[in-house]
Amino acid sequence: MSVPAAWLEDACAIARAAGRILRDAHGRPVAVDYKGGIDLVTAADRTSEAFIKSELARRFPGHGWLGEETGSASGDSEFRWVVDPLDGTTNFAHAYPFFCVSIALEARGERALGVVYDPLRDECFAARKGAGATLNGVPIAVSREATLARALAATGFAYDVHEKPEETLRFFGPFLARVQGIRRDGSAALNLAYLACGRFDLFWEVKLHAWDVAAGALLVEEAGGRVSDFAGGPMPADGFEVAGSNGALHPDLLGVLAQVPRLERRAR
Repeated sequence: MSVPAAWLEDACAIARAAGRILRDAHGRPVAVDYKGGIDLVTAADRTSEAFIKSELARRFPGHGWLGEETGSASGDSEFRWVVDPLDGTTNFAHAYPFFCVSIALEARGERALGVVYDPLRDECFAARKGAGATLNGVPIAVSREATLARALAATGFAYDVHEKPEETLRFFGPFLARVQGIRRDGSAALNLAYLACGRFDLFWEVKLHAWDVAAGALLVEEAGGRVSDFAGGPMPADGFEVAGSNGALHPDLLGVLAQVPRLERRAR
């Protein structure tokens, strides 16, 4: 389902304004709360989400909502906004300069638009279903790399890696000797945006959430790439397992993942 181009412009404007909140707070002393052993939340997360939620409610009354910090709220329309106000909170809390704002819109359960904004580099990745993907208004495309040994991959570790390291590391090892390099830098949304613009060639991760991947997945698809589950089926909307590539490398990506037993889905 197509949505108006003006909606994407609004989402970009909101993401940029939320990004300014994060940029202004970056590098300053920050109080950290813990949702889990290594799952952090800061005042910047909450302030950014409150701003985004209020702006979306003002501009799109009646739309549904799913935010990392405030949960879900049903609306009276077929649209739902899926928001991560600060993807890369651990990085942010340590003043490591790799984090972003992620805003996506679902229409009748399908990805319709997505924005990933990096406030430190002033890079706004944006996509609308059927209209391609851009970086600061310039069209982007995935890489053309077709050889796995020359591919630069990205991944991340699940928040329960301390309790269940094997469930994450089982996928990491098989790629070490097969790709040119692996980067793990703490923001799935930015990793997918980098895949969309050709900086990465493939991506995989487990136990993510909808707000981590909704915008980034559409960026990859609209830039000519592919996202799926580990068996090549549709990517789970909740991000339980995500395999992304430039398309040319997708069979190789799935081939490596197939060598490892898939995780059993449990209640999260």
